[in-house]
Amino acid sequence: MLLEEYKPQISALKESVDEIWRRLDSEAVKKRIAEKEQVTGLPNFWDDPKKAEQVLSEIKKLKNRIEPWEALIANIEDLQALYELTHELNPEDQADSIQELDTLLSALQEQFEKLNTLSLLSDGVDSSDAFLTVHAGAGGTEACDWAQMLTRMYIRWAERHGFKIETLDELEADEGLKSITLQISGDYAYGFLKAETGVHRLIRISPFDANARRHTSFSSVYVFPVLDDTIEVTIKPEDLRVDTYRAGGAGGQHVNKTDSAVRLTHLPTGIVVACQNERSQISNRATAMSMLKARLYEYYRNEKEKENAKFAAEKKGISWGNQIRSYIFQPYTMVKDHRTKHETGNIQAVMDGDIDSFIEDFLKKQWANQLMYEDPAE
Repeated sequence: MLLEEYKPQISALKESVDEIWRRLDSEAVKKRIAEKEQVTGLPNFWDDPKKAEQVLSEIKKLKNRIEPWEALIANIEDLQALYELTHELNPEDQADSIQELDTLLSALQEQFEKLNTLSLLSDGVDSSDAFLTVHAGAGGTEACDWAQMLTRMYIRWAERHGFKIETLDELEADEGLKSITLQISGDYAYGFLKAETGVHRLIRISPFDANARRHTSFSSVYVFPVLDDTIEVTIKPEDLRVDTYRAGGAGGQHVNKTDSAVRLTHLPTGIVVACQNERSQISNRATAMSMLKARLYEYYRNEKEKENAKFAAEKKGISWGNQIRSYIFQPYTMVKDHRTKHETGNIQAVMDGDIDSFIEDFLKKQWANQLMYEDPAE
């Protein structure tokens, strides 16, 4: 590439970064950091270790919002300086500098794309860990097998990101899963995975059909955040039904001989959660309560959003007519997201957890919708 061709690319990158930097309102973020850091200097700060840890975690999250962008801005300034220095060299002496310029520009463009995706995660709980539940739809063996395939896809995705995965509740079928709840722990796990909530449709030649006919199967995915103690959700004792039962499984070490599994039902909303991953009923109840708290947080927030009539296009109920994505294995291969129209023919990569492009497109569309609703001119 000729040296002159780098200038518009550098300018375009700088403009994009400056636009997002303005949107981040860095001065307001720095003010919040200073206020919280002032609290850490108080003599009684460590009297409540749990609260102190939360404050330090909040400071870290706030710094992570702006410090990577500050570093990127400084690197772009270095890039501009390198361009100017290269421009002053004799043409026959520019080769090495142009190579360095090309390498640095590519690295900064890649860094910008990653930070740009994170900048779309502005909700207060986006940085949280996530509970992810997969339910098989109607269709018996076909749907249960599809639920297991989806579960594997999310586990592979989490592994790609270095996230921790824990199975909290699982209801097996003869082939596949009737339902499963995972806790996926890592930075912004919920912010990314919330894009997956909805109905997922599979079209393929069934491996369970002796006549090799094409079948359509459905599974629903629901994602909600693991809330910390700073977010309060009130659950009245009289609104709660608690059931205990023996943990199920395929046999052997997975089956408990005591009623350690816990199921909680929130009577006003009908929300049900269950946990059976621990042998202790107390531990399972604590985890189930955390799950219920998170589900109720999402429930009440969605109700508020409905009242405000915001993001209606993205808030369809989980029903078979509202699938968010289709996975087609035959007669051709394609995965298509019906919300963003993003699609790919590499279905095997998707089933191996390569779903970042679908998530990023969803987040970009969601952000665009939010700006549209917030713009008085609209």
